[in-house]
Amino acid sequence: MEHYGILAWIVIGLVAGGIAKLLMPGRDPGGCIITILLGIAGALLAGWVGHAVGWYGENEGAGFLAAIVGAFLILLIYRLIVRNRA
Repeated sequence: MEHYGILAWIVIGLVAGGIAKLLMPGRDPGGCIITILLGIAGALLAGWVGHAVGWYGENEGAGFLAAIVGAFLILLIYRLIVRNRA
């Protein structure tokens, strides 16, 4: 993924955010746009952490799986924070 850079992680984040949303059904407090942005943030974070600690290299499927997990975790944290504010 390194040769595609951040743009590839954004596209992967869109897909990972959609999959994370499917895994965590229900109404999101911020709507579709916030969910997409959180998916992108989760994918970028998971991609950066995974490569930094050496869990996987370029073009490995684990990067996509980590992006889904990252998107899911950020979406979960967002829901918990927003729910506690209301």
